[in-house]
Amino acid sequence: MKRACALAVLLLVACNGGTSGPGTGKIAPPWSDPLATGGKLTSASLHGDPVYLNFFATWCPPCNEEAPGIEKLEKRYAGRGLRIVGVDVEENATLARRFRAKYGLTYPILVDTGTLENLYRVNGLPVHVFIYRDGTIHRIVIGEMSSSEIRAEIRAIL
Repeated sequence: MKRACALAVLLLVACNGGTSGPGTGKIAPPWSDPLATGGKLTSASLHGDPVYLNFFATWCPPCNEEAPGIEKLEKRYAGRGLRIVGVDVEENATLARRFRAKYGLTYPILVDTGTLENLYRVNGLPVHVFIYRDGTIHRIVIGEMSSSEIRAEIRAIL
């Protein structure tokens, strides 16, 4: 299953000309999106903290596999300033809240209406974006990551 998902992601990237939106070393683009629990979250409110954006959808098997590990990393690194933000791609607040409850997620979940998806040219799921405190993108990873791989990228931005 993982291999089939990875091949599908590679095919999508190849068909899209290999573009992936803002890249490593570039400043993350500004955005404002609604939270699944109400209100809004903006990129400006996260500036000064290391940020991990996790693009997912509730129907995505690898996204569901990653969620518990991401929550453990949230608990481990929140005290060091890490801000994890889940980005539910083009679903609704009800589905996002159910996903959050299913895995006991404590980090905020955005209900992306296409803003972040378009800014980062997301064309497969999951997508992981790691951003330094100064707003510079450290790395963008398309496809499933293990908890240890995510942890290594988090350590790099702390």
